[in-house]
Amino acid sequence: MKVLIVGANGHTGRLIIDYMATHTEDHLYAMIRDENQEKELMKLGAAEVIVTDLEQEIDHEITKGMDAIIFAAGSGSHTGPDKTIEVDQEGAKKLIDSAKENQISHFVMLSAIGADEPQGPIEHYLTAKKEADDYLINSGLTYTIVRPGGLTHDSSTGKVAIAEKLDIVDERQIPRGDVAHILVASLHIKNAQNKIFEVISGDKDIEKALEII
Repeated sequence: MKVLIVGANGHTGRLIIDYMATHTEDHLYAMIRDENQEKELMKLGAAEVIVTDLEQEIDHEITKGMDAIIFAAGSGSHTGPDKTIEVDQEGAKKLIDSAKENQISHFVMLSAIGADEPQGPIEHYLTAKKEADDYLINSGLTYTIVRPGGLTHDSSTGKVAIAEKLDIVDERQIPRGDVAHILVASLHIKNAQNKIFEVISGDKDIEKALEII
């Protein structure tokens, strides 16, 4: 399967490439905005690199021939509203439009827990995520929208709690490596198609959790 990883040079994007390169037979295309990042991503396991800036107009040819897209690009929750809208919202919409034009089979979106009801100190960030999520849902594409809790750099555990809406108010975190694993697994588990779910660290194996969402 030919898979385009958008935001490939981010913390989670790199983990996605590393995981896919060692656990799947997929042909990986890494989308980055700086060509100087190419060598390192190729070492991680990307087969090819596509240089594109999400804040500019994009050429729909970049998704032509792809089977799936994992959108893991983001400005970060600490950036201002303008930057967040440009990348997390409008950048995602551009890729969704391109995926529609080229009839991509599956679009996996990295969203954020709380995007269904944006509020609090990062309301602008969650609002942008919700706008992108809603755009994808209404696109007609086969989708999976993954809404993780706070991302950490802790070691992966392979154990998670997944639900459409998690009834948890305290610790709501998950290692980035586990999120990368979930994003990739969502491409290969049919039950994850056309699903939106929240995920944090828990006690279920990732593949088993995705099978029973």
